[in-house]
Amino acid sequence: MDSFLFALNAVAPIVLMVAIGYLLKKFGFMSAEFSRAANKLVFRLFLPAMLFLNVYKIEDLGNMDFGFMLYGAGGLVVVFLLAIPAVLLATKRPERRGVLVQAAFRSNYALIGLPLAESLFGKEGIAVATLLSAAVIPMLNILAVISLSIFKEGADKPSVKKILLGIVKNPLIGSIVLGVVAVGIRAVFVRYGIAFRLTDIKPVYTVLGYLSNIATPLALLVLGAQFEFSAVKSMWREILFGTLTRTVAVPILGLGIAYFVFGSHFGGAHFAAFVSVFATPVAVSSVPMAQEMGSDAALAGQLVVWTALGSTVSIFLASFLLRIAGVF
Repeated sequence: MDSFLFALNAVAPIVLMVAIGYLLKKFGFMSAEFSRAANKLVFRLFLPAMLFLNVYKIEDLGNMDFGFMLYGAGGLVVVFLLAIPAVLLATKRPERRGVLVQAAFRSNYALIGLPLAESLFGKEGIAVATLLSAAVIPMLNILAVISLSIFKEGADKPSVKKILLGIVKNPLIGSIVLGVVAVGIRAVFVRYGIAFRLTDIKPVYTVLGYLSNIATPLALLVLGAQFEFSAVKSMWREILFGTLTRTVAVPILGLGIAYFVFGSHFGGAHFAAFVSVFATPVAVSSVPMAQEMGSDAALAGQLVVWTALGSTVSIFLASFLLRIAGVF
């Protein structure tokens, strides 16, 4: 029951914020033009600030368990590769295929995954999950760019050069790279006894915190303002496919292989992080990225909402079964 209540508490704020955004649109406070502009701000400014701070808060990159990180990042690649042929059968519309592939692997790791890991396995769980974020978050964004590029409408064949250029130019990936560089510089300072840290530049660090705090609530409000119940009828097959893939198939695959094949190598804290990677709903940031890259942002928004609802069950079942198995 505790696991179910936690899962419900984890996703209920997402659904409520989306509902508020939907009502704001209905009452005329959020126009379509405002929503598009806000989406650009979220993608180009607020989310990058949040990801930079998430990486910078990692205490020591040198303590990483690379086998554990390899499984987390490698699992995402496997899901990505398996999703490609599956979506070719699921829909004939190219602008929806990339969104469905993205929905399969792109978890809400930063917003829900990290606090979920802490709830499942305490301080050790959040520490391990934070270290995993250094591998998982860049991988999520790189694969998202690739998935939305290869199915881009009007493109006969994906250009490797354009895909790589899209990855390099992606502000989310750039912010993570800057965060890793900042952590590296901090490590050098520690080694040579230099006391200076980024946190010492208080105005800059405070502003980064302000921008970071805006990312999630604004993204959810905009998602609600763009959400349309009438759209469900025209894309119900894709919504059903994406929701079942994200909340049923991926948790079974990612957690099942980790337990039955590599169970002796991973502990409870590792599995808490894996639940966060493989069982959480689709990332909110998938919507502004889909819009920016010319994919079906309406479908992306629908999948965020429906997988948020479905993940209450997947998170509960995953944590419940792992407790029975003695992992937690």
